[in-house]
Amino acid sequence: MRKKLIASVAGISLLLGASAGAYAGANLETIQAYLNRTLAVKVNGVPTQLNDEQGNAIVPITYQGSTYLPVRAIANALSVAVEYDAATTTVLLGEKVDGTSISGEKYDGGSYLTSDPKRTTYQNKDYKEVFYNNAEDNSSNGNGSFMLTPDKKYQKLYLQAGAINKEFMISIYESGSLKLLKQDTVTVEDKMKTIEVDIGGISELYIEIKGSGGGFVVPLTTSYYK
Repeated sequence: MRKKLIASVAGISLLLGASAGAYAGANLETIQAYLNRTLAVKVNGVPTQLNDEQGNAIVPITYQGSTYLPVRAIANALSVAVEYDAATTTVLLGEKVDGTSISGEKYDGGSYLTSDPKRTTYQNKDYKEVFYNNAEDNSSNGNGSFMLTPDKKYQKLYLQAGAINKEFMISIYESGSLKLLKQDTVTVEDKMKTIEVDIGGISELYIEIKGSGGGFVVPLTTSYYK
């Protein structure tokens, strides 16, 4: 039997959070399909169980010789960002054309978040809102950490960071598993450096900065997701 992987309307409704009412006025028609419990899925040769957001097993649907798999379950298995735009009834997969500032998303900067112009200005540019720390202001040695929550909606993170007086090491982890996604050194000579990180399929990020007596500025307004 020929099998194709496509985004089924049923899968979008179930796994992208759209209610049945959201489709009341859509061009839908009733079909007779079958739950296909015999189909197995492998990703890069490794058997994979497809699950919904609550961790429940997903059963594929077979209709007229084609097999339909829920788009979010497949996206999660392949570590591809997925989002549903209800306004245009469009499924968005992978990297987006337009960037989304991290200042508009969920984040936790703790005591490092500031909008004080004395701290948000770096290299004569005011970034308005930043994560900031400076060893000259306290005894922290210029270290710090914060959290970002892309919520699996984005494929890439473009994080900007500037060093104050001395270089520092920035490490970006998948929160929970603490899997290292990217590690880079930011020097004063770099000015405002942009660090690109693949974050497809990741819900939460933990960013750690370790310095040696300097400090850091990470702007929220010009750091963005795609």
